[in-house]
Amino acid sequence: MGGFRELKVWQKSKELAVLIYRVTQERVFERDFGFKDQIRRAAISIPSNIAEGDERGSNKDAVRFFYIAKGSLAEIQTQIEIAFEIGYLSEKNMKELYDRSQIIGRMLGSLIKARSQYFNP
Repeated sequence: MGGFRELKVWQKSKELAVLIYRVTQERVFERDFGFKDQIRRAAISIPSNIAEGDERGSNKDAVRFFYIAKGSLAEIQTQIEIAFEIGYLSEKNMKELYDRSQIIGRMLGSLIKARSQYFNP
């Protein structure tokens, strides 16, 4: 446990959060403060929960936070699709964000599986 900054999944999820902040600075998001705030909060939640989970004293606690991060990731994927469909994201941006989120999802699944083996017989 600890050293969450060394986790590739944390690094990639932090990069995704930064990218979402940059994309949502575009003018089209200005008028929709609620949507912009929600997608940003969900994006920040992913690396934050990975970090908090990794710093917990047990693998069981860590896995609980990793699942919360996975839930936030599903929220992001939904918001990316909606943003594209209402014209807030270009197809290129949508694809990049969604592809990154898919990679993070697989990595989170692997991390959950690895940490679960320590408390599941």
